[in-house]
Amino acid sequence: MRAASAVLYDRTAARASGTVLAGYSTSFGLGTRLLGPRARRDIEAVYALVRIADEVVDTRGGDDAGDLLDELEAQTARALASGYSTNLVVHAFARTARRTGIGAAEVDPFFASMRADLTVRVHDRESYERYVYGSAEVVGLMCLQVFLNADRRPGEPVRRPDAATVAGARALGAAFQKINFLRDLGADSGELGRCYFPGVGPQGPTDAQLADILAEIGDDLARARAALPDLPRRARTAVSATLALYDRLLADLAATPPEQVLARRVRVSTPRKVAVLAGVLGTQAAGAVRDRVAGRTSSTRTQTTDDGGRA
Repeated sequence: MRAASAVLYDRTAARASGTVLAGYSTSFGLGTRLLGPRARRDIEAVYALVRIADEVVDTRGGDDAGDLLDELEAQTARALASGYSTNLVVHAFARTARRTGIGAAEVDPFFASMRADLTVRVHDRESYERYVYGSAEVVGLMCLQVFLNADRRPGEPVRRPDAATVAGARALGAAFQKINFLRDLGADSGELGRCYFPGVGPQGPTDAQLADILAEIGDDLARARAALPDLPRRARTAVSATLALYDRLLADLAATPPEQVLARRVRVSTPRKVAVLAGVLGTQAAGAVRDRVAGRTSSTRTQTTDDGGRA
């Protein structure tokens, strides 16, 4: 009876995390649909914890936001140690983290960046890079651990990425965060009083500053794309799809005058998102067919050569 109840609690926690993702992100949510069931639930668990922490500092705010964030961090630390939490989102995250090898090395910098949002209003280059690492690059590393360990069997050691794949995951997280910074320039400066990009004030970026920011993001995306071949197949497809969506956002941002970047949030409509995803899936499917054909051709050639040799 207790075992059955524990399974029900775990499943309820997983569903709660899925609800958080579905409620907050269409782009990220569309990408997760291309993952296998286990990886999808784990990514939902990671996203939900990150989102709840972000809500504390961005939406809740106020004098007690620091205490609430401390409480959430303490709940997470306890759950990582015990595997259990009365907070459904934290419980789901802890189960994912303990199985996939996510730990304090990723969680601590994340909460440090969230805490910075309560006190730091203007960033210099050093604080900006530290913030991006904790708020986004470590999230990329969490997702990477999920991808590598989605099909790991009980008793098998946790799989760890090589340096090149780590660099790609960090670059992916950084690129997504910087694109979101650009999309939220008006809200961040006008409503929250924050300026993330070094040297860019409340008035928004100059033409030259915007060009530099776009080039920086382009470099991040290129590094992330270079690491794609090292990901498991379904993860590679999901990340490729999400990259394509953010490529579209980046192109739209590049075509938007700096004053308009500050005035409105650039979005990709749902029909365009579906079209982008369909294009990625079509490309992936065509590549898989080519690989199968090439494999059969190679096998046939080998067989022919062997037959001729025996003759």
